[in-house]
Amino acid sequence: MSAVLRGALRRLRPPRRPGPLGAQGRKEASSPSLGKDRADTVIIGGGCVGVSLAYHLAKAGLKDVVLLEKSELTAGSTWHAAGLTTYFHPGINLKKIHAYSIKLYEKLEEETGQPVGFHQPGSIRIASTPTRVDEFKYQMTRAGWHPTEQYLITPEKVQELFPLLNMDKVLAGLYNPGDGHIDPYSLTMALAAGARKYGAQLNYPVQVTNLNSRSDGTWEVETPLGIIQAKRIVNTAGFWARDIGKMIGLQHPLIPVHHQYVVTSTIPEVKALKTELPVIRDLEGSYYLRQERDGLLFGPYESEEKMKLQESWVTNGVPPGFGKELFESDLDRIMEHIEAAMEMVPVLRKADIVNTISGPITYSPDILPMVGPHQGVRNYWVAIGFGYGIIHAGGMGKYLSDWILEGEPPFDLIEVDPNRYGKWTTTEYTAAKARESYGFNNIVGYPKEERFAGRPTERTSGLYDLLKSKCSMGFHAGWEQPHWFYKPGDETGYKPSFRRTNWFDPVGREYKQVMEKVGVIDLSPFGKFKVKGPDSVKLLDHLFANVVPKVGSTNISHMLTPRGKVYAELTVSQLYPEEFMLVTGSGSELHDLRWIEDKITKGGYKVEIENMTDEMGVLSVAGPYARQVLQKLTNEDLSDASFKFLQCRHLKLSNIAVTAIRISYTGELGWELYHRKEDSVPLYSAIMEAGQKEGIDDFGTYALNALRLEKGFRAWGAEMNCDTNPLEAGLEYFVKLNKAADFTGKQALKQIKEKGLKRRLVYLTLETDNVDPEGNESVWHNGKVIGNTTSGCFSYGAQQSLAFAYVPMELSKVGQKLEVELLGKNYPATIIQEPLVLTEPTRMRLQRKGESPKT
Repeated sequence: MSAVLRGALRRLRPPRRPGPLGAQGRKEASSPSLGKDRADTVIIGGGCVGVSLAYHLAKAGLKDVVLLEKSELTAGSTWHAAGLTTYFHPGINLKKIHAYSIKLYEKLEEETGQPVGFHQPGSIRIASTPTRVDEFKYQMTRAGWHPTEQYLITPEKVQELFPLLNMDKVLAGLYNPGDGHIDPYSLTMALAAGARKYGAQLNYPVQVTNLNSRSDGTWEVETPLGIIQAKRIVNTAGFWARDIGKMIGLQHPLIPVHHQYVVTSTIPEVKALKTELPVIRDLEGSYYLRQERDGLLFGPYESEEKMKLQESWVTNGVPPGFGKELFESDLDRIMEHIEAAMEMVPVLRKADIVNTISGPITYSPDILPMVGPHQGVRNYWVAIGFGYGIIHAGGMGKYLSDWILEGEPPFDLIEVDPNRYGKWTTTEYTAAKARESYGFNNIVGYPKEERFAGRPTERTSGLYDLLKSKCSMGFHAGWEQPHWFYKPGDETGYKPSFRRTNWFDPVGREYKQVMEKVGVIDLSPFGKFKVKGPDSVKLLDHLFANVVPKVGSTNISHMLTPRGKVYAELTVSQLYPEEFMLVTGSGSELHDLRWIEDKITKGGYKVEIENMTDEMGVLSVAGPYARQVLQKLTNEDLSDASFKFLQCRHLKLSNIAVTAIRISYTGELGWELYHRKEDSVPLYSAIMEAGQKEGIDDFGTYALNALRLEKGFRAWGAEMNCDTNPLEAGLEYFVKLNKAADFTGKQALKQIKEKGLKRRLVYLTLETDNVDPEGNESVWHNGKVIGNTTSGCFSYGAQQSLAFAYVPMELSKVGQKLEVELLGKNYPATIIQEPLVLTEPTRMRLQRKGESPKT
């Protein structure tokens, strides 16, 4: 450490209530009162997120919006935040949240008359390794089809924008004009002024002491000043959110993290600048740095070993009275980051540090917030777990307001669905993941990323112990599921890359296994529900756009939103009269269950629904010898004449009871075998033993993805979601607009069909080299971005890359030449007739007709 820095630290005198812009010392006068005993919506928590929601609901015209804050507005994490705002996000639709927030903040002062202290000097992410340059190229193609500006800039341009940088290590920059920082206190007060202007009532200090759900789905919100009856409640309580959740028996997976940032005194070189410096993010140094008046402010994200959690708050609750207090600073913990910042910005060496802020920020296990209605509790919504509350506040307030008022999310944001977590999300898991997520804040974001802290959870498949040493496991909603399997000579383990890596050849081997012989895959992470009762057929007819399958039959069905978007895709089987099994993807288990439960309650249907996900295992056997192998284990006739495609029945395999469905996401001959979880090992062992002669072997989800893409099968969350309608996604076959039932979304879909589509999902082959598409890349035509891929991979059958993409109707014809951007290069692409490979049932049908099918 330099002598100068030691001197700066000796001079440091932490103030009682420091903050970047000094606004936190201001206190808004308010007298506690309820004012009313009924409300449409009660918002619990007066940080920037809660106040933004009140503002947006009231501005949209909702009457009787009441916000309750236990101390004062901005107390908690808002008041001491560094206030960074950026258009950048590595995800897809969260970019929309960031963009909305910035556009709102730009006009908020004019709308409300309240200054917000918004600075927009832009921001630059610094690449100082070749891998980081690849990451920037990867992010550029993911941003190209979004309207916000983002540029990959040269070191020369970086230095022009930030002349105080040491350029020795700078290879490139990722530049977002319009980024910057805002005063969190002033922002919240402006939103509060707007909320009141439009009729919302903000009450504080009023503490919520208890919550009671009533039989009609409304809530009684208890406070020391009386009870408010509310149609719905929204938990926006920041690091108090766990305490609010506990009142109704929920354990929200949240934990407070100690985050520190440092503010310097005036630096002559900064003061001499004519324009404000852009915010920089030195990703290898793992810190952000921005101008603060005539000095600098920088905040690091230390490693998971060094960072600090406030775990006592999880077990004992937040101390009474904690609101605008801070933690003791600990500069030793961030010393390596301070030294990295001094190397990158040498003028820091001569600066005095005048403030060190160490305050609580709430983290969820994966760093993303939890936003939306909560499964299992009627009319209870959350907007909690914001590690980046300032940039998310505006957009999430609008997003949640639209969802509350319209009855469906305005666009797909399943990554922030609170129902992505479940009973498996223990306190230990939350702590381990929060440590990892904080420490990994600035690591390289690879495709197919895996993070290993807190794994395995208590939610393992019956086959986990048997398979864990034989394969590379992936994490899916708490489950471990094989991605690909090892053979002697393979380079094993997790080796992430932007290009083809160690799994590429083994996945080709597994692909060949399924296409030529027979393979077994563990699909236990599927979400699995049983629905039965006198109204079950009526319910499913209303829920799904497809017809209800007959007893002993299965189909693919879609739940649509009122606007005709694809909320979910499920496999529906009628096992017995009025008894159904519904199967969905692992990531949408509680997302789908909540939607179904809501329909049951609102429609008054006489049905029971049971979540069987954790009790039931699933094995899929697929390939040309699948029937041959399974027939050895049962007396049931599995011939095509007896057990047709999309039929389901109960049978015994090696004396183990299974529900067998003749269906396979591989598109090859296959069955899915649903069974008790405790039977997974004996069932798997019996199948593997029976298939020795046929050369049976395992395959994982990477090979499954390649197989389904070659067959032209869509995936929920990629080709279809709440951003797409089933017609543009090419799902017409599964949508029965002429069925009698008025299913949700039917009227909207009729209007969409009548108006005609503006874009369509197409099927592309690409001429690439050592890189393959995987989804969300920019599609180009005549020098312009005209669409985006949704998923992609290498086709081991055609020996070239393959992708689905959305493009305008006028560019959607077979034979159309396009380009797809991968790692900074545009590769030629051609729209082809789908599918590349016909499914096994189609091939058999053509053979029976005497035609020669393509395989």
